[in-house]
Amino acid sequence: MTTTETTRATTEPAARPEPPAPDTGGQGRASRLARLRRLPASFRFRILAGYVGLLALATLVSIVVAREALERRLDQRIDGELVQESRELRQLASGNDPETGEPFNARADRIFEVFLERNIPSPNEVLLTFVDGEPFLRSRPVAPHRLDQDPELVARWASLAETERGGIDTPAGRVEYLAVPLLRGDRPQGVFVAAIFRDREREVVDSAIRVVVGVGVAMLLVGSVLAWLLADRVLRPVTAVTETARSISGGDLSRRIPVSGHDEIAVLGETFNEMLARLETAFETQRRFVDDAGHELRTPITIVRGHLELLEEDPEERRVTLELVLDELDRMARIVNDMLTLAKWERPDFLAPAEVDVGALTDDVGAKAEALGERRWELDARAEGVVVADRQRVTQAVMQLAQNAVEHTSPGDEIALGSRVAGGELRLWVRDTGPGIPLDQQEHIFARFYRAGGTRRSEGAGLGLSIVQAIAFAHGGRAEVASSLGAGATFTIVLPLAGPHARGGGQA
Repeated sequence: MTTTETTRATTEPAARPEPPAPDTGGQGRASRLARLRRLPASFRFRILAGYVGLLALATLVSIVVAREALERRLDQRIDGELVQESRELRQLASGNDPETGEPFNARADRIFEVFLERNIPSPNEVLLTFVDGEPFLRSRPVAPHRLDQDPELVARWASLAETERGGIDTPAGRVEYLAVPLLRGDRPQGVFVAAIFRDREREVVDSAIRVVVGVGVAMLLVGSVLAWLLADRVLRPVTAVTETARSISGGDLSRRIPVSGHDEIAVLGETFNEMLARLETAFETQRRFVDDAGHELRTPITIVRGHLELLEEDPEERRVTLELVLDELDRMARIVNDMLTLAKWERPDFLAPAEVDVGALTDDVGAKAEALGERRWELDARAEGVVVADRQRVTQAVMQLAQNAVEHTSPGDEIALGSRVAGGELRLWVRDTGPGIPLDQQEHIFARFYRAGGTRRSEGAGLGLSIVQAIAFAHGGRAEVASSLGAGATFTIVLPLAGPHARGGGQA
């Protein structure tokens, strides 16, 4: 290093360590958890607010409508009473005097006397009469305000020549009136006035409105309580889903949501439970798969490591050790490849489906299978037709079945292949005359890393038949086995002719 470089190196400040990045992941999880905990309360508040708001609006509209209806009926009743009083007066004026039996002859004073003797006004009604421009008689009940002593009203009503219907404001409130003049020729002899204190009549309306308001408030309170209980009942399954999901985050997949009823919430709970069941099965399968894979790979790794640690200088020993190590490495490679195949079978790109000639496919796998071992290879049946499938994957599955048959038979034993099309399905099978499979083991024969008991043991890791089943499932089909002890076994792949999507291919 030069002097200049040394000076520069010593004078430059040392680089400061960068501060650690904030733990946004933990804060984000805490924030999401807090929001998750607030969700039921938020939903409950929104449901309650919406229900109470709707009920309050309905109550308010009911009060307004009831008030308008009562006000209108009050006006109609007042008009009816005023008109009724004037009609009775006219009928009396056209009749005879009850004392003399002779016509009234338009004697306004006598008509008013008889009329007031015969008619009793309603509590909030007053009847006034005017003769020769002066107040004459009035109804006996005392009104809240003496209209006949109001100079303006007296001047207005005393000399009327035409019927007048109107309303006035007085110290006792609004007054509705009907003034009817009695005429002799063209000259008025008297005026009859029927007046009703509307504000006092309106007290009945106000009382009714108070009752309506009280009932509305009571209904609003009861409805609010019912809305709260309803929201709690509706959100109870949602809360259960939240709590269950929270417990699942801790690794417990065995919990289920209690479901009752047949509504949308029940469907949500059932769907969530089905998802949990699938997840539990998938996680359990994955756990067993990892355990079994670890066990299968641990043995060859131990063998390789042990032989390498004891490797000697002798060339012959080196050669033997190298062959053994390479063989174990090949076995591990097969296991890894099989595991990768099983891991990818649910992916959309696992298959490349196309139209495949069934007869040509049968001939092809038959010719390839004969190279697997010295057996009596037979062809049971050869179907004709076209199937939509991945030719390479189907060939791989059939060859795996043929390899499995070779491993469980001896030279000279019979192995037969065949194909048949029926019912919209293609059936490809491999039949052998081996020792057979016990009935209690047949339901597990396609499980990963499973080896059936018997006189012969496969050299593989127990993934071959699982791969066959995975390929069949990916096509929307299935894999079957039929066997009995001492009578060999027949493995069959069943595929839909229409292709993987005909029956939801890719789902086991």
